[in-house]
Amino acid sequence: MSANDKIDQVTGAAKQGAGKAVGDEELEAEGRTQKGIAKAKDAVKDAASKVGDAAKTALGKDDDQS
Repeated sequence: MSANDKIDQVTGAAKQGAGKAVGDEELEAEGRTQKGIAKAKDAVKDAASKVGDAAKTALGKDDDQS
């Protein structure tokens, strides 16, 4: 997970919590969205890495030969 994705997740969670605490549904939704986007970005990066690793393995290449 990149640092920016982690920061976005934490910021989103904070906004969501703050919105819930003060009854601001818009802020709560914004936080939930920000957190969700950061998690999705992380999942896509993780999947891309796994696909790349699988392709290297299938082709018989490792990091030392790339």
